[in-house]
Amino acid sequence: MLATGVGLLFIVRDRMRRRLAVALALLMGTFGAIGGSCADEWPVRPIRAIVPLSAGSAADVVPRIVFEQVSAQLGQPIVIENRPGASGTIGARAVATANPDGYTLLAHSSAHVIAPSTVANLPYDPIRDFAAIAPLGNLPNVLVIAPSKNIKTVQELVALGKTQPITFGSIGVGSPIHLAMERFRLSAGFKTEAITFKGAPEAMAEVMAGRIDVYYAPVVAALSLIQAGKVLPLVVSSPTRAPLLSDVPTTLESGYPDSAYRFWLGVFAPARTPPDIINRLNAEIEKALQNPAVRARLATLGVQPMEMSAGEFDKFVKAELATNAALARAAGIAAH
Repeated sequence: MLATGVGLLFIVRDRMRRRLAVALALLMGTFGAIGGSCADEWPVRPIRAIVPLSAGSAADVVPRIVFEQVSAQLGQPIVIENRPGASGTIGARAVATANPDGYTLLAHSSAHVIAPSTVANLPYDPIRDFAAIAPLGNLPNVLVIAPSKNIKTVQELVALGKTQPITFGSIGVGSPIHLAMERFRLSAGFKTEAITFKGAPEAMAEVMAGRIDVYYAPVVAALSLIQAGKVLPLVVSSPTRAPLLSDVPTTLESGYPDSAYRFWLGVFAPARTPPDIINRLNAEIEKALQNPAVRARLATLGVQPMEMSAGEFDKFVKAELATNAALARAAGIAAH
């Protein structure tokens, strides 16, 4: 009797386990269906886009133009929030630690992939903690010099730099402007001395006055000064010519291999954001970038298109991270 009772007990327990397993599987399936439904319905409320740089900069203006159109396409507001400071790491960290539900985005520049090589104790990982969504475009910089320097070509500048250091304006050690000049210097093989300023206006003023030699300025910021003859353009940093300065050669065209430097802008989300939301955002951003009104506004800023899928942009970001790490090492720039 005892054996029979024990046997029945095991049978009951086994049936209970199987029923519990079935119930759990059904429950998980229900939650999965709910999760998929939420992703399909996204967005159902306003989206927050953090820009980790100051308002009014190109890295702020370009996302505002694009997100205005994306907002109209999605039928939900996209609220821009500027969180500058600490080389963009304050705003980036806020996104890295945000809920990965598609309602918090990061609109950042190429400084995003520079930070690991120049900022000590970075509070996040630019690859592990973010999902790449889409690029917004490339903003070429132009190397300008005062007419009073009597240098007409970049070859003349390089020749002078092999006899004495060329002073150039920088807005911080390891900033994109600084690295663009370092990349060119390493390729051409001349001497430089960085002079740090609080911002681009101060650096441009010193170039015009002839107190420093050159500055790598955003094309749109330098255009009116070039047209007025206050500074002369020597080369642009991008791999291809800038449409607003189509007669100015690139550093590559000027005979300096591996000298091009991209200053790009892109959109990211916290890691673990559902892939369907990432792909939807990529499609909506690409659609916005094809809008004639958006294209016209970005063209006035000198923005060059960079069409990529989310996967392609992720690979691009990883490659840029490695490139900038190697550049920082070659230039002797240490994290600080």
